[in-house]
Amino acid sequence: MRIATWNVNSLRTRIDRVEAFLQRHDIDVLAIQETKAKEEQIPLMGLQMLGYDVAAVGYDQWNGVAIVSRVGLEDVTVGFEGMPTFKDASEARALGATCGGVRVWSLYVPNGRKPDDPHYAYKLEWLAALRAAAGEWSSVPTALVGDWNICPTDEDVFDVSQFRNSTHVTPAERDAFAAFGEDGWLEVTRSHAAGYTYWDYYRQRFERDRGLKIDFAICSPPLASRVTGAFIDREERDPTVFAGAPSDHAPVIVDIAD
Repeated sequence: MRIATWNVNSLRTRIDRVEAFLQRHDIDVLAIQETKAKEEQIPLMGLQMLGYDVAAVGYDQWNGVAIVSRVGLEDVTVGFEGMPTFKDASEARALGATCGGVRVWSLYVPNGRKPDDPHYAYKLEWLAALRAAAGEWSSVPTALVGDWNICPTDEDVFDVSQFRNSTHVTPAERDAFAAFGEDGWLEVTRSHAAGYTYWDYYRQRFERDRGLKIDFAICSPPLASRVTGAFIDREERDPTVFAGAPSDHAPVIVDIAD
């Protein structure tokens, strides 16, 4: 099975690129973040013609997650137990489904904005709630994939000194990410796919390779043992390769043995 995760930064804007990506890499399951659309606004026809089923959740023009699968789409779950709200409003940040015997979660972790912002406290609360919920999932093949909005190490930042007073690199965020490893989960992409997954549009960050590594696949032990490889599709971020404007994230692809 081949599973991919991609923050597309507007699915309606990039649906042609998504469809081409699925075919080019023979993807079985794609977890999407930042669809920026309500469920009824998702362009389904092309995906369905390619043989994919789609589950999605979105409440407005922000956030939004989806799972696209050609190996089954069962037990779809919006959000996880204990998932917090922000200012009493639910956000479309987590969607789970069973695809070909693997429980896949498409996750868009809150950004945090600034360390003194209420959104930062929400981010940490959200991660703690996810960890608690995931404690019930670790004994079955499960993939927690998506945009984690955390750089777990200094090597995951093009210049960590520029982030000294920013989110994504604070000890609390890194501890929250590491906590999944303490519970037995394994991040399966780094050993196969070094390099960044996100480059801001600002000042030709991609062309200068000034990026961040924030998109990950964290797998339960029964699934992690089946991972045979992973790679980052940098061409999808390169504005010179394909038609249309790219997302600011590159897709991350994981191969799993039967």
